[in-house]
Formats: sequence, structure tokens, C-alpha cells
Amino acid sequence: MLNDRYWKIALLLGFITIFYNIAEGAVSILFGIQDDALSLLGFGIDSFVEVISGIGVVHMVMRIRKSGDSADTPRFERNALRITGSAFYLLAAGLLAGIVLNLIRGAQPVTTLPGAVISGVSLLTMFALIRGKMYIGAKLNSDAIIADARCTLTCIYLSIVLLVSSVLYMFLKVPYIDAGGSLGIAFFAFREGREAFGKAAGKKCGCGHCVTANPDLKQDTPRDT
Repeated sequence: MLNDRYWKIALLLGFITIFYNIAEGAVSILFGIQDDALSLLGFGIDSFVEVISGIGVVHMVMRIRKSGDSADTPRFERNALRITGSAFYLLAAGLLAGIVLNLIRGAQPVTTLPGAVISGVSLLTMFALIRGKMYIGAKLNSDAIIADARCTLTCIYLSIVLLVSSVLYMFLKVPYIDAGGSLGIAFFAFREGREAFGKAAGKKCGCGHCVTANPDLKQDTPRDT
């Protein structure tokens, strides 16, 4: 009964993630295109990546609750992890494309005020979501929910980059600072996407290292966090 309660909370967090990010993504992309703000545009793309990841986790949770048996959890989680990994790759590709496009055009933001406001709201919302997802993921021992929380963590990092770049540009007019920040987020998103696919393939990854699920195989080299 307790596990069922946790699955219900996981489902609720998934739906909150989906609906919040649809709204946030639409507003961010609208202002990003209107103001030629690369970081804000990338932030909007990330919001829709969160939607994809959230749909994957919600689908997994609903399937598990409907079956009434957690025996199929690994299969559902592998599918959800692949969706999350694909979403990270999509984010990285979208950010890189935006960086190249803006560098070619030599475009700079018209204004970054919307980015500062949106990123501030997002930081508060996503911080609450990630804490809830990490807690529930640990209670259910769910790699997919924890991976979804890490997807939300990417949104927090991007919110910080968006906030800093927006404020710096407003006061200093530093060129290309949003492109530099977006490049860092693209790298992080690619690494997280690769880790999600690694888990789906049978690897167990922690904060500092990844090891294969087969105990006879050697532990992978620790990676920096």
C-alpha cells in the first residue's frame, strides 16, 4: 500500500512536470525568437525535452500501476530511460543548432528581461520538483524516475545560465555570453543522455561512476561530476 502511494505521487509529479513545461516552453520560445535570445530559446527547447521525459515516466508509472505487478518494472524503466536519453540528445542538438545559427547571423538579444523573469520562476518550480522526484525515485528504487529528476536538474542548470546571462547582458552588454552558456548546457545534456542510454543497456550509474550490471565485468573508470 505504501508503494502504491509513492507511485501515485510519482504520477502526480510527472503530470505537473508535463503541464508546467508546456506552458514554460511555449512562452520561452516565443520571447526567445522575438528577442533573438539564444539562451531563452534553448531554455524553451529544454522545457519541451522535460515534457518528453515526463511523458515517458508517466507512461511507465501508469503501466506499472495498471499491471499491479512490479515484475515488468525493468522493461518499462528501460523504455523510459531511452526516452529520457533521446530527449537529452534532442536538447543538445537543438542548442548546438541555435548557437551555430546565431554565430552565423551575429545576432544578439534585443532584451533579456523576459529571460531573467522566466528563469527566476523556473528555478523555484524546478527545485521543488527535483527534490520530490529524487525522494520518490529513491523510495521506489527507480532509475527512470531518478533519471527524470536529473533531466529536471538540467533545467535548473539552464535556468541559472539563463539568469546569469540575462542579467549580465542587461547591465554589461557582453556579446555571445548566452551562446557560451548554452554550449556548456549542450555538453551536459549530451553526457546525461549517454548515461541514460547506458542505464537502459544494463548499467547502474551513481553520482561519481558507472558500473555494469554484470558483477563479473570490471568497473568503468570513474568520471568527473
